[in-house]
Amino acid sequence: MSSSACDVTRNLHGHVCVCGPILACWCKTFCDVRSTMVGIRDVAEAAGVSASTVSQVVTGKRPVAATTRARVEDAIARLDYRPHPGAAQLRGGRSGTIALVVPTLENPFYPLVAAGMQDILVPRDLLLTITDSSGPRRSDSAIRRLVSRRVDGIVAAPFGFSTETLAELRDAGVPFVTLGAAPVPGGDLVHTDDVEGAREVTAHLLSRGYRRIAFLGGDESATPTRQRLEGVRSALAAAGGDPAAAAVAFTDFTREGGRQGTRELLARDPAPDAIVAANDLMAIGAIDVAREQGLRVPDDLAVTGYDDIEAASLITPSLTTVENPAREIGRACARLLLERLDGAVENVTRTVALSHRLIIRESS
Repeated sequence: MSSSACDVTRNLHGHVCVCGPILACWCKTFCDVRSTMVGIRDVAEAAGVSASTVSQVVTGKRPVAATTRARVEDAIARLDYRPHPGAAQLRGGRSGTIALVVPTLENPFYPLVAAGMQDILVPRDLLLTITDSSGPRRSDSAIRRLVSRRVDGIVAAPFGFSTETLAELRDAGVPFVTLGAAPVPGGDLVHTDDVEGAREVTAHLLSRGYRRIAFLGGDESATPTRQRLEGVRSALAAAGGDPAAAAVAFTDFTREGGRQGTRELLARDPAPDAIVAANDLMAIGAIDVAREQGLRVPDDLAVTGYDDIEAASLITPSLTTVENPAREIGRACARLLLERLDGAVENVTRTVALSHRLIIRESS
């Protein structure tokens, strides 16, 4: 091959590249990049010191003689050495990564929580990783894997978490925030009042004349299911009804889960004239089934949801729901974690309660 094809490679590395002329352009680009990758050993060689001395100058963790520091700083300037931020984080015991653990990414509510966290974390040059635990029963395993990978903090929707796992987080010194559960010693909590939100939407249905109100919940053990069912029953009791007589179906927090649960509820005698769903996806599934069975919404069957995801205002009929401020929830979680990472808070469990809002649309 022509000796001009890899002159850059020969000049930089002292050998002739074996690539052909077709790769000459790539080879030059690669070598140009290689030439800018100055490492700590290059600085040490140029300054006539050890790599550990360069590290001490860069981090400032140990004193270095003034003449030696000057030589190192001169070499850093001449070589345009830039310490890798990831390496600095590892030396400081930090990975620069925050984890968000959710039961599913199919629900648009959780990506909005992630977006809110990004609003706070990105300016601090922190990376957010999102883990879909694929259902409430695998959350413990996901948490343990994240701890083993040395994430700096964890935000988790605590579906299926065991108290042992949360204790492991605390004992490992990993700051954590839970969404919508009871406060856990060693961690923080961000939530809205799910009981009151469900009570308000049920009271709205009662004011519209609906009396056979059924509840469509997700996983029976999940905190949102339990709290929102409590709110429904509270409203029914306040109106003089029998809360224990309300029809209830437990399913998945998905559109398909909403379809399955609604078919079960509508097959009962008497059938409900209104369904309070524990989230918007299930409520949309309920509207699907109402349409399949020739029921008019809201004339024959009223349907309400929870969260106010974007689709709630786009479907026909538009969905009555309770706004759960996902993005602000994410921001609050990130702020709490950063305060712990900065050492501003110790040995105290904090709770942030955000407001909800009833949004009345066509489905009721």
